[in-house]
This record gives sequence, structure tokens and C-alpha cells, in this order.
Amino acid sequence: QVQLVESGGGLVQAGGSLRLSCVASGSIYVINSMAWHRQAPGMQRELVARISRDQTINYADSVKGRFTISRGSAKNTVVLQMNSLEPEDTGVYYCNADVSRNRFDPGSMYWGQGSQVTVSS
Repeated sequence: QVQLVESGGGLVQAGGSLRLSCVASGSIYVINSMAWHRQAPGMQRELVARISRDQTINYADSVKGRFTISRGSAKNTVVLQMNSLEPEDTGVYYCNADVSRNRFDPGSMYWGQGSQVTVSS
């Protein structure tokens, strides 16, 4: 099994910054990609940013220029640096990883428990 544990998040005023971290552990052969999704109240979960094993990065249009995703210095970690936060960024942020558990495994998706981010106006 694979576990994802998130940290960071919290309450911040508009224009402020927050940093989310996620570490994956368990039966991991290779991590194909890691990503952050978010879900606002009453809304569907949406992709915020993804970083692939080859360092390809994708961002949602709404966060380009404000958020930065990177692989952390520690093994199997991903970090989301969020700057110039807006009230519309409020939601539960979920870490996601596409993990292969052995060399024959094409990969499966795993999710963290979610971390609340609240941006006040």
C-alpha cells in the first residue's frame, strides 16, 4: 500500500502565501507523477498543478504565475508554494501520486487526506 501525508495549509489573508508539502511512503518502485488538486465547497475537484517524473509541469490557468510545484529535497515529496493567494483559492487541497509498485506495474493513483486552505478577503 502507498500512503500520502500532507502538511501545511491554514488560514491566510488575501495576498498572502502558504506552502503545502506531501510525502509518499510505502510500497513504491517509482513515482510517475505527483500533483495537487483542490475542491471548493459545492464544486468538483480540480487539478491545480502536476509534476511528472521527467519534470514536466502543468498548472491550472487560474494559478499560473502565483503557484509553484516542485519535488522536495526529501525523497518522494512534492511541495506547492502558493503566493498572492485569493479568496477563490479557498478549498481542500489534496495531494495525488501516480505510483508504480514494481517494474511491471503501469501505476495507480493514490490520494492524501486533504488539507484545508482558507483565504480571507
